[in-house]
Amino acid sequence: MYTAILCREKLANALGEVNTATPAPAPAQPGAVTLPGHDTALGPTARGTRQALDASRAMPYAFLHHQRKPMHSPSKRQQILRPNEIRRNNRAVVLRMLRHSSRLSRAEIARGSGLSEGTVSRIVADLVEDSLVVEDGAENSTGGRPGKCLQLAQDRFGIGVNIETWETRFSVANMPGRIVESKAVRTSPNPDRTLEVIAEQFRAYQAQYGADRLEGLGVTARGIVDSHLGVVKMGNDPRWRRVPVRETLRRKLGVRVDVENNARAAALAEYHYTNPDLHACRCVLFVMVTDGFGVGIILDGRLYTGPHMAAGEFGQMVVADVGDSEPHDRRGCLEQLVSNQAICARYAALTSDSAATTSGDYAARVRRICQAAIDGDPIAHEALRETARYLGLGIANLMWGLDPDAVILWSTMDLVWPMLLPLIQQQLPDLGHGPSFRSVQIRLSMLGEQCAAVGAATLPFSPLFNAGESARTPDAAVRPIERQDRKTYARSHRLSTGSPRP
Repeated sequence: MYTAILCREKLANALGEVNTATPAPAPAQPGAVTLPGHDTALGPTARGTRQALDASRAMPYAFLHHQRKPMHSPSKRQQILRPNEIRRNNRAVVLRMLRHSSRLSRAEIARGSGLSEGTVSRIVADLVEDSLVVEDGAENSTGGRPGKCLQLAQDRFGIGVNIETWETRFSVANMPGRIVESKAVRTSPNPDRTLEVIAEQFRAYQAQYGADRLEGLGVTARGIVDSHLGVVKMGNDPRWRRVPVRETLRRKLGVRVDVENNARAAALAEYHYTNPDLHACRCVLFVMVTDGFGVGIILDGRLYTGPHMAAGEFGQMVVADVGDSEPHDRRGCLEQLVSNQAICARYAALTSDSAATTSGDYAARVRRICQAAIDGDPIAHEALRETARYLGLGIANLMWGLDPDAVILWSTMDLVWPMLLPLIQQQLPDLGHGPSFRSVQIRLSMLGEQCAAVGAATLPFSPLFNAGESARTPDAAVRPIERQDRKTYARSHRLSTGSPRP
Protein backbone atom coordinates (compact mmCIF):
# COMPACT_ATOMS: atom_id res chain seq x y z
CA MET A 1 0.00 0.00 0.00
CA TYR A 2 1.30 3.42 -0.87
CA THR A 3 0.50 6.77 0.71
CA ALA A 4 0.67 9.74 -1.63
CA ILE A 5 2.50 12.71 -0.14
CA LEU A 6 1.22 15.94 -1.77
CA CYS A 7 2.91 19.32 -1.53
CA ARG A 8 1.90 22.34 -3.67
CA GLU A 9 4.44 24.92 -2.56
CA LYS A 10 7.49 22.67 -3.01
CA LEU A 11 6.38 21.72 -6.49
CA ALA A 12 5.81 25.36 -7.41
CA ASN A 13 9.27 26.31 -6.19
CA ALA A 14 10.79 23.47 -8.15
CA LEU A 15 9.05 24.66 -11.34
CA GLY A 16 10.01 28.27 -10.74
CA GLU A 17 6.39 29.41 -10.27
CA VAL A 18 5.76 32.53 -8.17
CA ASN A 19 1.99 32.39 -8.01
CA THR A 20 1.13 31.30 -4.48
CA ALA A 21 -2.58 31.94 -4.68
CA THR A 22 -4.60 29.18 -3.17
CA PRO A 23 -7.23 27.81 -5.52
CA ALA A 24 -10.78 27.46 -4.32
CA PRO A 25 -11.44 24.03 -2.96
CA ALA A 26 -13.70 21.77 -4.94
CA PRO A 27 -17.19 21.53 -3.52
CA ALA A 28 -17.68 18.53 -1.35
CA GLN A 29 -20.15 15.93 -2.49
CA PRO A 30 -22.77 14.60 -0.10
CA GLY A 31 -21.22 11.93 2.05
CA ALA A 32 -17.72 12.88 0.98
CA VAL A 33 -14.69 12.28 3.16
CA THR A 34 -12.23 15.14 3.45
CA LEU A 35 -8.62 14.06 3.80
CA PRO A 36 -6.85 15.80 6.70
CA GLY A 37 -4.51 18.55 5.48
CA HIS A 38 -5.89 18.51 1.93
CA ASP A 39 -8.30 20.74 0.01
CA THR A 40 -9.95 17.97 -1.91
CA ALA A 41 -12.94 15.95 -0.89
CA LEU A 42 -13.42 12.49 -2.34
CA GLY A 43 -16.92 11.24 -2.76
CA PRO A 44 -17.83 7.69 -1.93
CA THR A 45 -17.93 6.79 -5.63
CA ALA A 46 -14.81 8.74 -6.58
CA ARG A 47 -12.15 7.33 -4.26
CA GLY A 48 -9.30 5.94 -6.29
CA THR A 49 -11.18 6.57 -9.56
CA ARG A 50 -10.52 8.76 -12.60
CA GLN A 51 -12.70 11.51 -11.10
CA ALA A 52 -10.43 11.79 -8.08
CA LEU A 53 -7.34 11.83 -10.28
CA ASP A 54 -8.80 14.53 -12.54
CA ALA A 55 -9.66 16.64 -9.52
CA SER A 56 -6.11 16.38 -8.24
CA ARG A 57 -4.61 17.23 -11.63
CA ALA A 58 -6.79 20.35 -11.89
CA MET A 59 -4.89 21.83 -8.96
CA PRO A 60 -1.13 22.47 -8.58
CA TYR A 61 -0.61 19.30 -6.59
CA ALA A 62 1.65 16.41 -7.48
CA PHE A 63 3.01 13.19 -6.02
CA LEU A 64 6.50 13.89 -4.63
CA HIS A 65 7.31 10.40 -3.37
CA HIS A 66 5.69 7.22 -2.20
CA GLN A 67 6.10 5.90 1.29
CA ARG A 68 5.72 2.14 1.48
CA LYS A 69 3.76 0.76 4.39
CA PRO A 70 4.84 -2.85 4.83
CA MET A 71 2.07 -5.30 5.49
CA HIS A 72 2.34 -6.96 8.87
CA SER A 73 1.96 -10.69 9.01
CA PRO A 74 1.73 -12.31 12.43
CA SER A 75 4.58 -14.59 13.40
CA LYS A 76 4.09 -18.22 14.26
CA ARG A 77 4.38 -17.44 17.95
CA GLN A 78 1.36 -15.14 17.67
CA GLN A 79 -0.90 -17.81 16.21
CA ILE A 80 -3.88 -18.62 18.38
CA LEU A 81 -4.05 -22.14 19.77
CA ARG A 82 -7.19 -24.12 19.15
CA PRO A 83 -9.03 -25.75 22.08
CA ASN A 84 -7.75 -29.24 21.24
CA GLU A 85 -4.18 -27.88 21.03
CA ILE A 86 -4.57 -26.24 24.44
CA ARG A 87 -5.85 -29.54 25.83
CA ARG A 88 -2.87 -31.46 24.43
CA ASN A 89 -0.42 -28.85 25.75
CA ASN A 90 -1.95 -29.08 29.22
CA ARG A 91 -1.73 -32.88 29.11
CA ALA A 92 1.96 -32.59 28.21
CA VAL A 93 2.55 -30.19 31.12
CA VAL A 94 1.06 -32.67 33.60
CA LEU A 95 2.99 -35.61 32.15
CA ARG A 96 6.29 -33.69 32.29
CA MET A 97 5.67 -32.73 35.92
CA LEU A 98 5.11 -36.38 36.81
CA ARG A 99 8.23 -37.39 34.91
CA HIS A 100 10.31 -34.91 36.89
CA SER A 101 8.75 -35.46 40.33
CA SER A 102 7.64 -39.10 40.22
CA ARG A 103 4.61 -38.71 42.57
CA LEU A 104 2.36 -35.65 42.83
CA SER A 105 -1.15 -34.88 44.01
CA ARG A 106 -3.67 -32.97 41.94
CA ALA A 107 -3.25 -29.95 44.21
CA GLU A 108 0.53 -30.01 43.76
CA ILE A 109 0.13 -30.19 40.00
CA ALA A 110 -2.25 -27.23 40.06
CA ARG A 111 0.15 -25.16 42.17
CA GLY A 112 3.17 -26.07 40.07
CA SER A 113 1.53 -25.61 36.67
CA GLY A 114 -0.67 -22.59 37.32
CA LEU A 115 -3.70 -24.49 36.01
CA SER A 116 -6.94 -24.43 37.95
CA GLU A 117 -7.77 -27.46 40.08
CA GLY A 118 -10.82 -28.14 37.93
CA THR A 119 -8.70 -28.17 34.78
CA VAL A 120 -6.13 -30.45 36.43
CA SER A 121 -8.87 -32.85 37.54
CA ARG A 122 -10.24 -33.08 34.00
CA ILE A 123 -6.77 -33.61 32.53
CA VAL A 124 -5.91 -36.28 35.09
CA ALA A 125 -9.19 -38.10 34.48
CA ASP A 126 -8.39 -38.08 30.77
CA LEU A 127 -4.86 -39.42 31.35
CA VAL A 128 -6.10 -42.13 33.72
CA GLU A 129 -8.66 -43.21 31.13
CA ASP A 130 -5.85 -43.44 28.55
CA SER A 131 -3.80 -45.59 30.98
CA LEU A 132 -0.98 -43.03 31.03
CA VAL A 133 -1.34 -42.06 34.71
CA VAL A 134 -2.34 -44.13 37.74
CA GLU A 135 -3.32 -43.21 41.29
CA ASP A 136 -0.86 -44.38 43.91
CA GLY A 137 -2.01 -44.22 47.53
CA ALA A 138 -2.71 -41.09 49.58
CA GLU A 139 -0.73 -37.89 49.86
CA ASN A 140 0.89 -37.08 53.19
CA SER A 141 -1.30 -34.39 54.69
CA THR A 142 -1.17 -32.41 57.91
CA GLY A 143 -4.87 -31.65 57.90
CA GLY A 144 -8.00 -31.95 55.86
CA ARG A 145 -8.84 -34.64 53.41
CA PRO A 146 -5.66 -36.16 51.94
CA GLY A 147 -5.41 -36.23 48.17
CA LYS A 148 -4.40 -39.23 46.13
CA CYS A 149 -0.95 -39.18 44.58
CA LEU A 150 -0.45 -39.72 40.89
CA GLN A 151 2.38 -41.28 38.95
CA LEU A 152 3.16 -42.31 35.41
CA ALA A 153 1.89 -45.70 34.34
CA GLN A 154 4.55 -48.38 34.53
CA ASP A 155 2.98 -50.80 32.08
CA ARG A 156 3.61 -48.75 28.91
CA PHE A 157 6.96 -49.55 27.35
CA GLY A 158 9.40 -48.25 24.80
CA ILE A 159 11.96 -50.46 23.05
CA GLY A 160 15.45 -49.04 22.70
CA VAL A 161 18.33 -50.19 20.51
CA ASN A 162 21.86 -48.84 20.90
CA ILE A 163 24.08 -49.80 17.96
CA GLU A 164 27.77 -49.89 18.85
CA THR A 165 30.78 -51.16 16.93
CA TRP A 166 31.03 -54.45 18.80
CA GLU A 167 27.53 -55.07 20.10
CA THR A 168 23.92 -54.01 19.65
CA ARG A 169 22.08 -53.62 22.95
CA PHE A 170 18.30 -53.92 23.30
CA SER A 171 16.47 -52.34 26.24
CA VAL A 172 12.88 -52.16 27.43
CA ALA A 173 11.96 -49.09 29.52
CA ASN A 174 8.69 -47.87 30.99
CA MET A 175 7.38 -44.29 31.02
CA PRO A 176 9.21 -43.33 34.25
CA GLY A 177 12.47 -44.30 32.51
CA ARG A 178 13.25 -47.52 34.37
CA ILE A 179 14.94 -50.31 32.40
CA VAL A 180 13.01 -53.53 32.96
CA GLU A 181 14.89 -55.79 30.55
CA SER A 182 17.97 -55.70 28.34
CA LYS A 183 20.07 -57.97 26.18
CA ALA A 184 23.02 -57.61 23.81
CA VAL A 185 23.96 -59.31 20.54
CA ARG A 186 26.97 -59.03 18.27
CA THR A 187 26.68 -56.21 15.74
CA SER A 188 26.69 -57.50 12.19
CA PRO A 189 29.09 -55.75 9.79
CA ASN A 190 26.18 -55.54 7.34
CA PRO A 191 23.72 -52.70 8.18
CA ASP A 192 20.84 -54.49 6.44
CA ARG A 193 21.41 -57.56 8.58
CA THR A 194 21.59 -55.43 11.73
CA LEU A 195 18.24 -53.82 10.93
CA GLU A 196 16.72 -57.23 10.27
CA VAL A 197 17.92 -58.45 13.69
CA ILE A 198 16.37 -55.35 15.28
CA ALA A 199 13.05 -56.05 13.55
CA GLU A 200 13.09 -59.70 14.67
CA GLN A 201 13.77 -58.76 18.28
CA PHE A 202 11.05 -56.10 18.26
CA ARG A 203 8.53 -58.68 17.05
CA ALA A 204 9.61 -60.91 19.94
CA TYR A 205 8.96 -58.04 22.39
CA GLN A 206 5.55 -57.48 20.81
CA ALA A 207 4.66 -61.10 21.50
CA GLN A 208 6.04 -60.87 25.04
CA TYR A 209 4.56 -57.55 26.19
CA GLY A 210 1.64 -57.10 23.81
CA ALA A 211 1.65 -54.72 20.86
CA ASP A 212 -0.86 -52.39 22.55
CA ARG A 213 1.57 -51.78 25.44
CA LEU A 214 4.56 -50.84 23.27
CA GLU A 215 4.83 -47.15 22.42
CA GLY A 216 7.39 -47.60 19.67
CA LEU A 217 11.04 -48.16 18.84
CA GLY A 218 14.02 -45.89 19.51
CA VAL A 219 17.35 -46.48 17.76
CA THR A 220 20.62 -44.72 18.59
CA ALA A 221 23.99 -44.87 16.88
CA ARG A 222 27.32 -43.09 16.90
CA GLY A 223 28.23 -40.51 14.30
CA ILE A 224 26.18 -37.95 12.40
CA VAL A 225 22.53 -38.94 12.68
CA ASP A 226 19.72 -36.99 11.04
CA SER A 227 16.97 -37.42 13.62
CA HIS A 228 14.45 -35.58 11.42
CA LEU A 229 14.82 -37.99 8.53
CA GLY A 230 15.80 -41.01 10.62
CA VAL A 231 18.98 -41.53 8.60
CA VAL A 232 22.45 -42.45 9.86
CA LYS A 233 24.36 -40.10 7.59
CA MET A 234 27.86 -41.08 8.72
CA GLY A 235 28.33 -43.81 11.30
CA ASN A 236 31.42 -45.13 13.02
CA ASP A 237 31.79 -47.76 10.29
CA PRO A 238 32.22 -46.87 6.59
CA ARG A 239 29.33 -49.19 5.78
CA TRP A 240 27.02 -47.12 7.96
CA ARG A 241 26.64 -44.20 5.57
CA ARG A 242 23.28 -42.82 4.48
CA VAL A 243 21.42 -45.75 6.04
CA PRO A 244 17.64 -45.03 6.13
CA VAL A 245 17.01 -46.64 9.52
CA ARG A 246 13.56 -45.17 10.15
CA GLU A 247 12.17 -45.92 6.70
CA THR A 248 13.47 -49.49 6.72
CA LEU A 249 12.17 -50.37 10.19
CA ARG A 250 8.82 -48.65 9.73
CA ARG A 251 8.21 -50.63 6.57
CA LYS A 252 9.16 -53.85 8.35
CA LEU A 253 7.24 -53.21 11.60
CA GLY A 254 4.62 -50.52 10.97
CA VAL A 255 5.36 -48.74 14.27
CA ARG A 256 6.77 -45.41 15.35
CA VAL A 257 10.56 -45.35 14.96
CA ASP A 258 12.80 -42.60 16.39
CA VAL A 259 16.47 -42.39 15.39
CA GLU A 260 19.02 -40.31 17.27
CA ASN A 261 22.72 -39.94 17.98
CA ASN A 262 23.67 -41.95 21.08
CA ALA A 263 25.24 -39.05 23.02
CA ARG A 264 22.29 -36.76 22.30
CA ALA A 265 19.79 -39.41 23.41
CA ALA A 266 21.80 -40.00 26.60
CA ALA A 267 21.82 -36.24 27.26
CA LEU A 268 18.02 -36.16 27.02
CA ALA A 269 17.71 -39.11 29.39
CA GLU A 270 20.05 -37.52 31.94
CA TYR A 271 18.23 -34.20 31.72
CA HIS A 272 14.70 -35.59 32.02
CA TYR A 273 15.09 -38.61 34.30
CA THR A 274 17.71 -37.65 36.91
CA ASN A 275 18.42 -34.62 39.09
CA PRO A 276 15.73 -31.93 38.51
CA ASP A 277 18.33 -29.27 39.40
CA LEU A 278 19.62 -29.59 35.85
CA HIS A 279 16.48 -27.79 34.68
CA ALA A 280 17.81 -24.59 36.24
CA CYS A 281 20.90 -24.78 33.99
CA ARG A 282 20.99 -22.86 30.73
CA CYS A 283 23.68 -25.06 29.18
CA VAL A 284 24.27 -28.72 30.03
CA LEU A 285 26.90 -30.82 28.27
CA PHE A 286 26.71 -34.61 28.31
CA VAL A 287 30.10 -36.04 27.35
CA MET A 288 30.13 -39.69 26.29
CA VAL A 289 33.49 -41.44 25.98
CA THR A 290 33.24 -45.03 24.80
CA ASP A 291 34.44 -46.35 21.44
CA GLY A 292 34.09 -42.75 20.30
CA PHE A 293 33.73 -39.27 21.77
CA GLY A 294 30.42 -37.43 21.50
CA VAL A 295 28.66 -34.59 23.28
CA GLY A 296 24.96 -33.96 23.79
CA ILE A 297 24.18 -30.25 24.15
CA ILE A 298 21.12 -29.03 26.07
CA LEU A 299 20.51 -25.29 25.62
CA ASP A 300 17.69 -23.69 27.61
CA GLY A 301 16.03 -27.05 28.07
CA ARG A 302 16.20 -28.07 24.39
CA LEU A 303 18.49 -30.47 22.60
CA TYR A 304 20.72 -28.65 20.12
CA THR A 305 21.44 -30.63 16.95
CA GLY A 306 22.75 -27.97 14.58
CA PRO A 307 21.62 -27.24 11.00
CA HIS A 308 23.52 -30.25 9.64
CA MET A 309 22.69 -32.59 12.56
CA ALA A 310 26.38 -32.68 13.48
CA ALA A 311 26.37 -30.66 16.71
CA GLY A 312 28.35 -32.40 19.44
CA GLU A 313 30.82 -34.21 17.18
CA PHE A 314 33.74 -32.83 19.18
CA GLY A 315 35.63 -36.07 18.76
CA GLN A 316 37.14 -34.54 15.61
CA MET A 317 38.52 -31.56 17.58
CA VAL A 318 42.35 -31.60 17.36
CA VAL A 319 44.03 -31.19 20.75
CA ALA A 320 47.55 -32.54 20.10
CA ASP A 321 50.02 -32.97 17.26
CA VAL A 322 50.35 -36.71 17.77
CA GLY A 323 49.20 -39.93 16.18
CA ASP A 324 48.59 -40.79 12.58
CA SER A 325 45.91 -39.61 10.21
CA GLU A 326 43.20 -42.20 9.64
CA PRO A 327 40.45 -42.42 7.02
CA HIS A 328 37.73 -41.25 9.42
CA ASP A 329 39.68 -39.33 12.08
CA ARG A 330 41.85 -36.25 11.94
CA ARG A 331 45.41 -36.53 13.19
CA GLY A 332 45.58 -35.73 16.90
CA CYS A 333 41.80 -35.47 17.29
CA LEU A 334 40.17 -36.10 20.64
CA GLU A 335 38.60 -39.39 19.59
CA GLN A 336 42.05 -40.77 18.69
CA LEU A 337 43.33 -39.87 22.16
CA VAL A 338 40.59 -40.77 24.68
CA SER A 339 38.38 -43.48 23.15
CA ASN A 340 38.45 -47.10 24.27
CA GLN A 341 40.66 -48.00 21.32
CA ALA A 342 43.09 -45.21 22.29
CA ILE A 343 43.32 -46.46 25.88
CA CYS A 344 44.00 -50.01 24.73
CA ALA A 345 46.64 -48.80 22.25
CA ARG A 346 48.33 -46.67 24.93
CA TYR A 347 48.42 -49.57 27.38
CA ALA A 348 49.71 -51.92 24.65
CA ALA A 349 52.52 -49.49 23.79
CA LEU A 350 53.62 -49.34 27.42
CA THR A 351 53.52 -53.12 27.85
CA SER A 352 54.63 -54.11 24.31
CA ASP A 353 51.51 -56.26 24.13
CA SER A 354 50.30 -56.01 20.53
CA ALA A 355 47.38 -58.35 21.24
CA ALA A 356 45.71 -55.57 23.25
CA THR A 357 45.13 -53.54 20.09
CA THR A 358 43.43 -56.20 17.99
CA SER A 359 39.81 -55.52 17.09
CA GLY A 360 37.16 -56.76 19.46
CA ASP A 361 35.37 -55.72 22.62
CA TYR A 362 37.47 -52.69 23.55
CA ALA A 363 35.11 -51.73 26.39
CA ALA A 364 35.79 -54.99 28.22
CA ARG A 365 39.56 -54.48 27.83
CA VAL A 366 39.35 -50.93 29.19
CA ARG A 367 37.51 -52.21 32.25
CA ARG A 368 40.28 -54.73 32.84
CA ILE A 369 42.87 -51.93 32.54
CA CYS A 370 40.90 -49.85 35.06
CA GLN A 371 40.72 -52.77 37.47
CA ALA A 372 44.47 -53.29 37.08
CA ALA A 373 45.06 -49.63 37.98
CA ILE A 374 42.90 -50.03 41.08
CA ASP A 375 44.95 -53.10 42.01
CA GLY A 376 48.15 -51.04 41.79
CA ASP A 377 49.44 -51.71 38.27
CA PRO A 378 51.68 -48.67 37.51
CA ILE A 379 51.50 -49.17 33.73
CA ALA A 380 47.70 -49.20 33.76
CA HIS A 381 47.78 -46.14 36.02
CA GLU A 382 50.06 -44.27 33.61
CA ALA A 383 47.91 -45.15 30.59
CA LEU A 384 44.82 -43.79 32.34
CA ARG A 385 46.62 -40.66 33.57
CA GLU A 386 47.63 -39.74 30.02
CA THR A 387 44.07 -40.36 28.83
CA ALA A 388 42.68 -38.15 31.61
CA ARG A 389 45.03 -35.33 30.61
CA TYR A 390 43.77 -35.30 27.03
CA LEU A 391 40.18 -35.64 28.23
CA GLY A 392 40.69 -32.62 30.48
CA LEU A 393 42.04 -30.60 27.54
CA GLY A 394 38.98 -31.50 25.49
CA ILE A 395 36.53 -30.58 28.26
CA ALA A 396 38.38 -27.31 28.84
CA ASN A 397 37.94 -26.42 25.16
CA LEU A 398 34.23 -27.23 25.43
CA MET A 399 33.95 -24.91 28.42
CA TRP A 400 35.64 -22.05 26.59
CA GLY A 401 33.37 -22.51 23.60
CA LEU A 402 30.00 -23.21 25.23
CA ASP A 403 30.27 -21.85 28.81
CA PRO A 404 28.21 -24.65 30.42
CA ASP A 405 26.58 -24.72 33.85
CA ALA A 406 27.20 -28.45 34.20
CA VAL A 407 29.21 -31.17 32.48
CA ILE A 408 27.92 -34.73 32.85
CA LEU A 409 30.32 -37.49 31.85
CA TRP A 410 29.87 -41.11 31.02
CA SER A 411 32.92 -43.19 30.20
CA THR A 412 34.00 -46.80 30.26
CA MET A 413 36.61 -45.54 32.76
CA ASP A 414 33.93 -44.91 35.42
CA LEU A 415 35.62 -47.40 37.77
CA VAL A 416 38.54 -45.00 38.27
CA TRP A 417 36.52 -41.75 38.37
CA PRO A 418 37.99 -40.64 41.75
CA MET A 419 41.43 -40.75 40.11
CA LEU A 420 40.30 -39.13 36.84
CA LEU A 421 38.42 -36.12 38.19
CA PRO A 422 41.41 -34.27 39.75
CA LEU A 423 43.46 -34.88 36.58
CA ILE A 424 40.65 -33.49 34.43
CA GLN A 425 40.22 -30.44 36.66
CA GLN A 426 43.93 -29.63 36.40
CA GLN A 427 43.39 -28.83 32.71
CA LEU A 428 40.51 -26.44 33.31
CA PRO A 429 41.28 -22.70 33.03
CA ASP A 430 41.28 -20.72 36.27
CA LEU A 431 42.21 -17.15 35.39
CA GLY A 432 42.28 -14.55 38.11
CA HIS A 433 41.02 -11.84 35.76
CA GLY A 434 38.52 -14.01 33.87
CA PRO A 435 35.93 -16.72 34.42
CA SER A 436 36.80 -19.66 36.65
CA PHE A 437 35.55 -22.87 35.11
CA ARG A 438 36.71 -24.93 38.07
CA SER A 439 33.45 -24.06 39.80
CA VAL A 440 31.45 -25.73 37.01
CA GLN A 441 29.80 -28.95 38.13
CA ILE A 442 31.51 -32.00 36.60
CA ARG A 443 30.10 -35.35 37.58
CA LEU A 444 29.42 -38.85 36.35
CA SER A 445 26.08 -39.72 34.84
CA MET A 446 23.52 -40.76 37.43
CA LEU A 447 22.19 -43.30 34.93
CA GLY A 448 25.62 -44.90 34.60
CA GLU A 449 26.13 -47.40 31.83
CA GLN A 450 22.36 -47.38 31.20
CA CYS A 451 22.37 -43.77 29.99
CA ALA A 452 22.34 -44.67 26.30
CA ALA A 453 19.82 -47.46 26.88
CA VAL A 454 17.41 -45.17 28.73
CA GLY A 455 17.89 -42.52 26.08
CA ALA A 456 17.02 -44.90 23.25
CA ALA A 457 14.11 -46.66 24.97
CA THR A 458 12.40 -43.42 26.05
CA LEU A 459 12.54 -41.77 22.61
CA PRO A 460 9.12 -43.23 21.64
CA PHE A 461 7.53 -41.36 24.58
CA SER A 462 8.59 -37.97 23.17
CA PRO A 463 5.18 -37.18 21.56
CA LEU A 464 3.47 -37.75 24.91
CA PHE A 465 5.78 -35.48 26.88
CA ASN A 466 6.13 -32.85 24.15
CA ALA A 467 2.65 -32.75 22.64
CA GLY A 468 0.47 -34.63 25.13
CA GLU A 469 -0.63 -37.29 22.69
CA SER A 470 0.60 -40.71 21.71
CA ALA A 471 1.93 -41.24 18.21
CA ARG A 472 1.10 -44.93 18.16
CA THR A 473 -0.69 -46.17 15.07
CA PRO A 474 -1.99 -49.72 15.68
CA ASP A 475 -2.95 -50.21 12.02
CA ALA A 476 0.22 -48.66 10.62
CA ALA A 477 1.43 -52.03 9.35
CA VAL A 478 -1.34 -52.21 6.77
CA ARG A 479 -2.21 -48.60 5.96
CA PRO A 480 -0.41 -46.55 3.27
CA ILE A 481 2.42 -44.22 4.05
CA GLU A 482 1.13 -41.03 5.65
CA ARG A 483 0.95 -38.12 3.25
CA GLN A 484 3.15 -35.89 5.43
CA ASP A 485 5.82 -38.59 5.52
CA ARG A 486 6.09 -39.18 1.78
CA LYS A 487 8.53 -36.35 1.14
CA THR A 488 10.57 -37.48 4.15
CA TYR A 489 10.75 -41.04 2.85
CA ALA A 490 11.60 -39.88 -0.66
CA ARG A 491 14.39 -37.67 0.60
CA SER A 492 15.86 -40.37 2.87
CA HIS A 493 15.74 -42.82 -0.04
CA ARG A 494 17.68 -40.38 -2.23
CA LEU A 495 20.23 -39.92 0.55
CA SER A 496 20.67 -43.67 0.97
CA THR A 497 20.91 -44.51 -2.72
CA GLY A 498 22.49 -41.35 -4.07
CA SER A 499 19.78 -41.10 -6.72
CA PRO A 500 19.05 -37.63 -8.15
CA ARG A 501 15.98 -35.60 -7.30
CA PRO A 502 13.13 -36.46 -9.71
